[in-house]
Parts: sequence; structure tokens; C-alpha cells
Amino acid sequence: MRVLITGAGGQVGRELVEVFTADGHEVVGFDRASLDLADRDAAMSAICAFEPDAVVNAAAWTAVDACELDPDRAFLVNALGPRYLAEAARVVGAHLVHLSTDYVFDGSKTGPYLEWDQPNPVSVYGRSKLGGEQEVGPTATIIRTSWVCGFHGNNMVKTILRLAAEHDVLSFVDDQRGHPTFADDLAAMIKRLVVERRTGLFHVTNQGAVSWYEFARAVLECAGQDPDRVRPIATSELDPPRPAPRPANSVLDNAALRLSGVPLLPHYRHSLDRLVARLLDR
Repeated sequence: MRVLITGAGGQVGRELVEVFTADGHEVVGFDRASLDLADRDAAMSAICAFEPDAVVNAAAWTAVDACELDPDRAFLVNALGPRYLAEAARVVGAHLVHLSTDYVFDGSKTGPYLEWDQPNPVSVYGRSKLGGEQEVGPTATIIRTSWVCGFHGNNMVKTILRLAAEHDVLSFVDDQRGHPTFADDLAAMIKRLVVERRTGLFHVTNQGAVSWYEFARAVLECAGQDPDRVRPIATSELDPPRPAPRPANSVLDNAALRLSGVPLLPHYRHSLDRLVARLLDR
């Protein structure tokens, strides 16, 4: 297949380029500097020039608090950008795969969110990403994921390891829960959905629900450090408070995969062990 990947310089994008290339597909990747999602003509030119079989949109403005302070830019990149990609993909007959987020939900549900639950985002970032979902159309594949971390780019695992090297005691919130998702695992599932051309909405995460506090403890355990150095706090205790509200419950049930008979991603602890070992071996 000929595959065009946007956001190729990011955590997931770099893994996507690697996994598609390793499988023998012809890949072209665009990072933020080489393709501005807010530029309709640029999107049309890139896609029409390469004529891909599939377009995987891993690009977004993911700075949640910055989005809250600049809604126009958030909707331009996260909603209109996917519109432009969908328009160009239709011109060349390419299958569009779009990455979205747990932030489309308000976090008030007591159990895991299904693909068929009604979104109700409470932040500008969440509303703009829901807008992107609405723009890509019924023939696209939409993949919602959560709490992404990996070897490339900035993420919570790297932040926890850095803070552990700088402070004796770490504080993480214990009232926000979700499924950590590892970029290489996610990329492998995206490749499968692309190759099998499965359309519709999928929740794709690693398994195992934790709070950020529990996740931080697990990171220290994997690094051979004392997890009791981490103390739990409430979101209301964050100082300073963050501009954008976070959903308290970000747990996504991978129901569409599960009910389709597609094997789910492994438990987060399996992938966390692998990632921490790789990061510490650098």
C-alpha cells in the first residue's frame, strides 16, 4: 500500500512510519513543519501528488491548556484540518484514518466508555477533537485513544522519570483514571485497521485502568525505584490549577475491537516494562 502519514514527527507518527515501512508499504510522512493542517491547499497538494491508498492523520494540536486559551487555533487545526484531509482523500480515493481522544467525554460515567456513548467534551481541546471526528465522514476510520506515551517525544513516563531524578517525593492526582496507551502498540493496531480497511469508530488503548498516581508508582517500580516516593493528591490540589478541565474518567472500553474478534492491545504494565527498560538503556 501507499500510505501518507501526517504528524510523522510525533510520538505516534514516528512509530507509524516505522511499522508501515517495516511491513513493506510505501510511506511518506509529513511533520508539522512540512505540512500545515490549517492550510487546505497544502493538504490537497500533498495528497494529490502522492496519491496514497490510505491517509493516517496522527497530527493535532494536543496542548490541552493552550487550546483552552486559543479556541480558534484549536478548531482550525483539530477540526478544519481533518476536513481538509478528508476532502483531499476523497479526490484520490484514499481511505482516511483519524486519531481522536478520550477528551470527547466529560468523564462523569461510572464505568468505561463505549464507542456508542454520547460524547460531551468539557474542554476546548475535547470539543475541537470531536469536531474533527464529525468532519472526516462516515467512510473514515476514527480511533480514540488515551494517555499516550512512548519512546519518542515528550510524555508522562519520561516526565515521571525526570521528576524522580530531581525530587525525593512526587505528587500525582488519584482522581483521574484512564488506560495508558503505548505508541508502538497503538501504531501496530492502526496498521492492522488500515490494511483490513475497517471503517467506523474504535477505542484503542492498552488494557488496565489506573489513576495517574498508580501509574507513577508503576513507572518507579519498573525503574527499580521506591514507589512509595509517590503521594496521591486530588485534582483540586494542583497548584497552579490548570486552565482546561480534565475528565475524571477516561477509561475507554475497546468494545468495537473486542466484539469484532480483534485481539486487544496488551496490559499496560507489559508495555511499560519494555518502555522503561528502553529509556534507561539509552
